[in-house]
Amino acid sequence: MLHTLSLSQLKNAAFTLRPAPVLRPFGGSFVVADPSLLLPAETPDGKWHLFFHTTFGVCEAVSDDGIAFTKGKRLFSRAMRPNVNCIDGRYVLYFERTRPLVMNALHLVGAAKWHSEIYAAESRDLTTWSAPKPVLVHTRRYEESARGVSLSNPFLLRAGGVNRLYYSCGLTFIRDCGFCEPTYVSCAESDALLSGFRAAPAPLLSPDENDPYLNLCAGCLKVYRLSDCYIGIQNGIFEKDGKSASAILLLSSEDGLRFRFEKTLVAPRGDGGWMSQFVYASHLVCFDGVLRLYFNARNVANPLIGRECIGFAQAQIGR
Repeated sequence: MLHTLSLSQLKNAAFTLRPAPVLRPFGGSFVVADPSLLLPAETPDGKWHLFFHTTFGVCEAVSDDGIAFTKGKRLFSRAMRPNVNCIDGRYVLYFERTRPLVMNALHLVGAAKWHSEIYAAESRDLTTWSAPKPVLVHTRRYEESARGVSLSNPFLLRAGGVNRLYYSCGLTFIRDCGFCEPTYVSCAESDALLSGFRAAPAPLLSPDENDPYLNLCAGCLKVYRLSDCYIGIQNGIFEKDGKSASAILLLSSEDGLRFRFEKTLVAPRGDGGWMSQFVYASHLVCFDGVLRLYFNARNVANPLIGRECIGFAQAQIGR
């Protein structure tokens, strides 16, 4: 379990990339993205369950080994960037809820503003899900931009009797991609899982023109409790040599609110392959003494030929 590991163990872990993706785009979508997983010990059928999104909504795929996944079935339309949690015998799935697909298309061509917020659905068996309900709605000015309102990339951390929902917000247009990425990372807290979340008065992470990994926007953040501190797994969006890119970074924190950079975990390869220009949102899990960092990656920025796949890197845990 991650909570038994120390920061030094994680910093010293040598992650090895699995060369091929575990899931590629299908069904007319250009992307499979934002992986969130349940391990076999957490599922009714003893299998790996991978939640992710395509162009058409949030989907679920199943695997015996966490490598060979089914193509997946769609669970919710108008949905992106899921985060699944197994809590006291039930499953809570948070995700970014968008407007209908036609409105999203109008946004891409500048004819409509974006609007998304955080919703959640529940299940007892991973088969039947409740109707989605809003759990975090727009209340802060920093969640707005000239291109609309965006609350995205939810990630739940439960600590000290408080439910803390990390999320991305704001919109920064990335010119060579032709679409927006999240400007800030913030958090909201509540005593309940599905209501009462109050957003922080200011973002936790903001763009920094002097930071080589964060000079465009903050991307997203996943936070975990270790034995001696909190860690953040972040993918900022940055520009280098006139091109945008993204890498996965390891951050550390004493309180889960103020973070410092520790090291780069996975960087784009620049080799023309499936993760040549961007490595994005991730989910860190520990299975049989091995760390697996699942993530989605993009080959090129060009919106017409760019494709996003899901893969992972893994590392043995040292003492």
